[in-house]
Amino acid sequence: MPGTDTSYVVLSGGVGGAKLVLGLRDRLKGSQLQVIANTGDDFEHIGLPISPDIDTLIYTLAGLANQATGWGLKDESWGCMAQLEKLGGETWFRLGDQDVATHLQRRELLANGCSLSDATATLARALGVDTAIWPMSDQKVRTVIHTIDGPLDFQEYFVRLQAQPVATGFDYTGHSAARTSPGALQALQAESLAAIILTPSNPWLSIDPILSINDIKNAITACGKPVVAVSPIVGGKAIKGPTAKLMQETGSEVSALGIAKHYGDILDGLVIDNQDIAHRDAIEAMGIKVKTANTIMLTQQDKSALADVVLSFAAELSGGNLP
Repeated sequence: MPGTDTSYVVLSGGVGGAKLVLGLRDRLKGSQLQVIANTGDDFEHIGLPISPDIDTLIYTLAGLANQATGWGLKDESWGCMAQLEKLGGETWFRLGDQDVATHLQRRELLANGCSLSDATATLARALGVDTAIWPMSDQKVRTVIHTIDGPLDFQEYFVRLQAQPVATGFDYTGHSAARTSPGALQALQAESLAAIILTPSNPWLSIDPILSINDIKNAITACGKPVVAVSPIVGGKAIKGPTAKLMQETGSEVSALGIAKHYGDILDGLVIDNQDIAHRDAIEAMGIKVKTANTIMLTQQDKSALADVVLSFAAELSGGNLP
């Protein structure tokens, strides 16, 4: 286990990211673990401010997540949606009754002057989560998917249309004016920082929105610490979600090598699945070190074991010279 005087910044999107964060939480204590969450998926629905990736992190770390879906809450009920449907309301984005309470409280906090960072900390603390979760920005940045049918907001593309339209590119509207949330920037500039970890979230839909904010990208480049990613592609397929589909549609090779090419110079190391070892030499020829492991996280043991691999790999890349 790393020394208690070191810290790690983790960039995370949805379900895959939350799984690795849970594994890292088993190995890191208190302020050692600092998570920067994607907010490009955020939107307002039926008058409620919804932050899906933040909520997935909170619910997962609180032990309240629906294990079958990876998102939402376990033991959920759906009375609100059923009544809303009877009243002719929009129900394509389904919110469970307990989940609605989260969004109602977030709306109240924001209306009373809290930043998204403050609201997130309040909600996490209320559910017993002490891991620091920082929105990438307290300002609005929204992911737009360009498709052959025209541009689509993230939730329209991902939920309402089930990621079926053919994608041609991506924009992160508002990113040029957005500032990094203070907590996220402080975490990236901390003297205790040992490494930056990119979780196996969708690079285009979850990690790139975070990296689109100049202060974050610049802080990562300037910190001089190892940047380690975990590939979300295993054996030419995505573990979950439309990553492989998007790669194919936008002309990227659907492989761990394709992930390495996408991230490029920002990476010092890439963890790939054991079954993708054939890509090791090509990735390392790019100047990116490779570590192979089981990256499919089905159990808590899998999550913790992968966290061990990532942390030891980061130490190896730093030459063992952690803060």
